[in-house]
Amino acid sequence: MVSRVGSSRRITVALVGLVVLVLAGWFVQDLFSDEQAGRDNQTSSEQPASDQQPLSELPAEATDTWRLIEKNGPFPHEQDGAVFQNREGLLPDEDPGYYHEYTVETRGSDDRGARRLVTGAEREVYYTADHYASFVRVDVTR
Repeated sequence: MVSRVGSSRRITVALVGLVVLVLAGWFVQDLFSDEQAGRDNQTSSEQPASDQQPLSELPAEATDTWRLIEKNGPFPHEQDGAVFQNREGLLPDEDPGYYHEYTVETRGSDDRGARRLVTGAEREVYYTADHYASFVRVDVTR
């Protein structure tokens, strides 16, 4: 009987230890995923300037488009200034109508091409060279 009680006790201790390890792992994973979510949800105005691409380093046509945006046009394409929906979810989540898109001309293209500047209501600017598959934040002062 003594060996059975000792064996049951060892199994109970092992199971409690396993439960503690699982809960500790779950807690640590949750802690780190919350920290990452906080970084992912940084608003565009919180992004440090070092994470921004200078406008002067983008194609020259991006500067041309920015100048038109600053003057409120006239724009070469009817779609310029249209609301950008952010369907891809790559930009910070904002209310509908927050973002607007503008064509960055692509030499030799028969259509609007893939390049765009997307502006936010807080004057932030993003550039995509691949039709919304990726974005970089743009520092229009550099």
